[in-house]
Order: sequence, then C-alpha cells, then structure tokens
Amino acid sequence: MSSPVSDGPSSALADIDWDNLGFTFLPTDYMYVMKCAQGENFANGELKRFGNIELSPCAGVLNYGQGLLEGLKAYKTEDGKILLFRPEENGMRLRLGAERMCMPSPTVDQFVEAVKDTVLANERWIPPPGKGSLYIRPLLIGSGSVLSLAPAPEFTFLIYVSPVGNYFKAGLSPIDLIVETETHRATPGGTGCVKTIGNYAAVLKAQGAAKAKGYSDVLYLDSIHKKYLEEVSSCNLFIVKDNVILTPATEGTILPGITRKSIIDVARRLEFQVEERRLTVDELLDADEVFVTGTAVVLSPVGSITYFGKRTSYGNSGVGVVTQQLYTALIRLQMGLAEDSMDWIVKLKMIQN
Repeated sequence: MSSPVSDGPSSALADIDWDNLGFTFLPTDYMYVMKCAQGENFANGELKRFGNIELSPCAGVLNYGQGLLEGLKAYKTEDGKILLFRPEENGMRLRLGAERMCMPSPTVDQFVEAVKDTVLANERWIPPPGKGSLYIRPLLIGSGSVLSLAPAPEFTFLIYVSPVGNYFKAGLSPIDLIVETETHRATPGGTGCVKTIGNYAAVLKAQGAAKAKGYSDVLYLDSIHKKYLEEVSSCNLFIVKDNVILTPATEGTILPGITRKSIIDVARRLEFQVEERRLTVDELLDADEVFVTGTAVVLSPVGSITYFGKRTSYGNSGVGVVTQQLYTALIRLQMGLAEDSMDWIVKLKMIQN
C-alpha cells in the first residue's frame, strides 16, 4: 500500500505543449518505490517525489546487469476516465522474467496496484484525449551491493512515468527496416524471451548504423540458421499474405509482447486466420503487408524491407487494409472508444481536488 505524499497530487493539467509530444522523457511528479531483501517478499511500497535514486557502485544491476523493465500506457478518455490496458499481463511477464534472472518480484496484484497509484499521482501528466498517452516504466533491479558473481542481496521495484506522443515521428506512416545479417539480438538458451535490460543495449550498435543510413530500425534473424525472422529492436513482427496473418512463434528467443498477444486475439475475433510459426526471409519478401507491434509503437506499418542491398516495398508505401483494420480495432479498445468485450481495460477514477 502506498503511503500518502505530503502535499498530494494535483489534477490540474501540466503546462506543456500537448500538440508536439515526442517519445522523449519528461520528468513528472511522483515515482513508486518498493524494496525487498533476497529470500523475502516485497512489501510496503510508497510514492515518492520523482528524482534521482542512490545506488552503490557495487550494485548488482550496475555490475552484472541484474535488471528487468516493463512498459505500458495510460490513456485519458473524453469523459475524464483514465484507462490502463492489460496491466496484469505486464505483472505476469515481470514475474517470469524475475524467475529467469534470479530475482524476487512483486505479486501481480502488487504490480497492478502500484501502477494505479503511480498513474493517479501523476494524473495531470496524462495527455488529453488524442494527444498521446502516459508511458509507464516499471523497473526491477538488483540494487544491493555484490562483488562476486551472484544475485544481489537487495532488490528495488520502481515505477516512473512520462507523457509521450508517437514512437516513430511520422505516426501511423510506413517505416523502413533493414535486415541485420551479421549481429543477433538473442540466442537459444539466452534471455531473449524476457524483458531484461541487457537485451536492449545489445541492439544499439546495429540500430544506430541503420538509422545513420536512413532506416527506421533493424529486423533481426535467428542466430543459428540466419534465415528465420525474429523481431525488430523493440517490436514484434507480423506479415500478411492472402489475408492470413503470420508472426514468428515465440520459441525462447523472441519476447512475448503484450501488444503482439492482443493483436492476435483481435485478429481472430475479426475472423482472420492467424499462424504463429517459423517464418523465413523469403516469406517476408513475398508478403502483401508487414507491420510491427509493441507498447511504445502500438502498431506501425512497414513500407519497405532492405535485405542484402535489395529493397522490397509494400502497399505502394501506404498503410495496408489489414494493418489499418487491426490498428483501428486495437487503438479504439485502448482508448475506450470500443466495447471491451475481452475485459482488457482497467478503469481508474480521476483525482478530485
């Protein structure tokens, strides 16, 4: 349970340019912090004023990368409600990742309640309807000091938030990807299927090189055969062929994205055939439509793929019919504009001054 903050949160809208939000960090008012010793359970979390945290140079997260992250969003509706999209899924994924990384973790209920508390405390930073969302970043880190290679003796669960606009500057406009053939995001038996912090630092070099050449991001292949599709730096991949929707199966090297899972469910409800299996580069290049999904991007169409110097374009550089249909269905659910028949939305009450 969070302890009350001394001066209390305010619901007066923050004074920022809501029409020009990018996907960059803006400091907000409060963060949530909860600690736990190795072998014990998390308890007594609290809201604190947002600010720097203190860590020993010997902290497990700094020395051995013992850390996980999550990402989800809050939206504000026209009638003033605040909506979360499937936060329990993030809580469950954090617990799976914590088991892989030898860390204790909050229960799913603790996770969801902490998210609610943090969002409500920062309610004035939630963009107005149609202007963006409040990005929520939970962290679970080995904060205790450890010199030898071992789990940290203490762990910190922390949540901070930031208002954001579109992840890609062009919004729902096609992006250009390049297939990476030399370096790999993950290997069998590794940590590609959990949201550990080291997975993301490892893609920065290839991503930076791709962006320097004008591409939006990088698509990675499997590290064994070097022909099966895996994922983009921080997104899952889908292709559409003859109205069938296909996505690489999560077999230990691909993160099981919550947006990915939701798109699959939405597509099946719309009576699309969906296949989760190994997909080759050849199938990608022969696709009718390609798109990527993730919490940050939601759903983004792919306009072109470059593979060994050859560029393949999709849909005359526009948004494909299936891609548009899935995007519209999902974003309407997330923003409370469609009936929540799958019980995915958690509604929060606004703070009254």
